[in-house]
Amino acid sequence: MNRIVICAAVLVGLLAGPAMAETLKAAPDAPVWLHWGAAALLWAHIGGGTLGMISGATAILSPKGKTVHRAAGKVFFAAMFTTYAVGAGVAPFLTEGQRPNFVAGILALYLLITAFQAARRRDPKVGWIEYAGLAAALAIVAAGGLFMWQGANAPSGTVDGSPPQAFALFIIAGVFAAAGEVHVILRRSITGVSRISRHLWRMCMSLFIASGSFFLGQQQLLPKAMVGTFWQFAPVVFPLLAILIWLVVEHLPRKKAA
Repeated sequence: MNRIVICAAVLVGLLAGPAMAETLKAAPDAPVWLHWGAAALLWAHIGGGTLGMISGATAILSPKGKTVHRAAGKVFFAAMFTTYAVGAGVAPFLTEGQRPNFVAGILALYLLITAFQAARRRDPKVGWIEYAGLAAALAIVAAGGLFMWQGANAPSGTVDGSPPQAFALFIIAGVFAAAGEVHVILRRSITGVSRISRHLWRMCMSLFIASGSFFLGQQQLLPKAMVGTFWQFAPVVFPLLAILIWLVVEHLPRKKAA
């Protein structure tokens, strides 16, 4: 598995490096294979995001732990892993400023991987994953703070087109994630409601980032009749409501079996 991830990262770098553009596309005089590679990465990003949002909503709405939920969750993980890996992998190579997109991709990947790991991990004991996760969460918080400071002091009032307020997401999500890692590290394990809560809020937050990136960040692709209406904002708010509802449900007292 590790070799596959490393090879995929190298492939993204090799294809994206020469594809210096405002979007992921090769220069007109680039070799044919580079045009094909850039197109493949672009469609993998788009297709993965589309499939991920559909499967993510299905996983949220289906009964937890049942066949549909498990299947939808696996599809969501695979699809979103592809989308986030491509997005974060190519962002540093684009000529337009992509620093916020790169950090957002790392945040979404981190939440996705740790959420999936919380659901599937059989050994609940603390390991290097939690320490690596803590380091990643703190780095995301630091990046959010740095971007807010840079945006507030930049002549344009933005960082690569994003206002300082937008980076509050990095800080809030990063702080909650870091607190979760510290909680696990101090307790030396995570089981029961805590494990399920960790899985739910991280998966939903990952879906929120994807939905917000498309429905708010790419609204020029939406039908004009949809922009500014309930149908544009509902898919973005939905994962946040799901976090609140499912966390409340999971913490409700349960009747003991007779």
